[in-house]
Order: sequence, then structure tokens, then C-alpha cells
Amino acid sequence: MKNFKFLGLPLLLSAFIVLTSATAIQEKGIKKINEATAVLKDFSKMKETIPHQLIEEYEGIVIIPKLINAGFGIGGKRGQGLAMVKLADGKWSDPVFVTLTGGSIGFQIGVQSVDMVLVFHHKGVLTEVKDGDFTIGGDISAAAGPVGRSSTASTDYKLEAEVYSYSRSKGLFAGISVNGSNLAINKSANAEFYGDSVTSGEIFNRATSANAAVVKLKATLNRFK
Repeated sequence: MKNFKFLGLPLLLSAFIVLTSATAIQEKGIKKINEATAVLKDFSKMKETIPHQLIEEYEGIVIIPKLINAGFGIGGKRGQGLAMVKLADGKWSDPVFVTLTGGSIGFQIGVQSVDMVLVFHHKGVLTEVKDGDFTIGGDISAAAGPVGRSSTASTDYKLEAEVYSYSRSKGLFAGISVNGSNLAINKSANAEFYGDSVTSGEIFNRATSANAAVVKLKATLNRFK
């Protein structure tokens, strides 16, 4: 019996360490989800916010908190966030972790932290990426989104762009261009949060997560309707 207790203690300690490590890893994802929720809340408080009509009619959204936009002659941007699409029943899917990177050439200097939201007309643009990436621009270009708290941003705005871009810096819209930027599935972040066996396609096709941070994110997004 004494030997059993002696052998059991290291096993219990090992199990505790594994569980603690797994929780710490998942906390990174929870932090990013909470940051995305904060971005949506901040946008909703702005006078010129994302129109309700746009969220109702479009099928996908990407939220990048604290995108770093830096430049010294040649500029670049990088940020990690998440993407969600609407399912057939109108619910938002569970969030897929993504990374946005890009560059630009022209006179610019300094570093800027920007909260960015991209609204996609068709969810297939995101779901067909699977575990790869695509470049915003060309056939799938992003336009500066209309603003307005009412259901229609403007009586003559047709809402025809495939992607509308919104960026906010220090409480004001910053107007940062994302054309030419690369949007990639963050496979490591998804594996840490959901498990190695789950693909981005599977995440986009379900709304089953009971994680409190995910539930709060979806509730915040639904308030835009």
C-alpha cells in the first residue's frame, strides 16, 4: 500500500501539471475572444458605428483587436483575431482564430494600434479558406464601410462590396486600408483552444461552444441587429 501511494503521488502531480498547462494555453484564446468582444462594445458606443443593416445582411465577420500598423518609409501591419460566419439558422458560428498581415509603400512613419472589423458579404470567402490563407484585394477587395447607427447607413448606399472595412484608433475611425493584406487561419491557436483534431471548416460549421467568453462574444454581436 505504501508503494502504491508513493507511485500515485507523481502521477497525480503529472496530471495536475498537464491540466494546468492546458488551461493556461486555452486562456490565451479566451483573452483574444474577450478583446474581440471589447472591440465590438466600443464600436457600438461610437456615434458613427457599423450599421445594423450591414450586420443583418452580411454573412461573415473578422475582428482584429490591437492591429499593429507601423511604418518607416515601407509600412506593415500585423494582428491576430478571429472570424465568424452565419449558419443556415442565422446563428453565428464558433470563432476561428486568424492572423492578418500586410505591407504598404509610401511616406509613413510611426507605430499605431488599431482595432479592425471586416464584414464579409458571403461567408464562403472565409469558409473556403479552410486551413490556408488568401489576400484581400483583386477580386475580393475591401472598401471603407458606411457608418450610421440606424438600420440604413444612407438611403442610396447599395451595400454591394464583398468586404467592408472598419478601423478605429483612439476612439475615432482610422481609415486603414487592408487591400493587399493576407488573412490566414491561425492553426496553432485553433488547436490550442479546440484541440488538434478540429479543423477550421468544422468550427465554421457549428455553434456548439459553451465557453463563457464565446457566448458573450456572440451576444454582443447579436446586439448590432
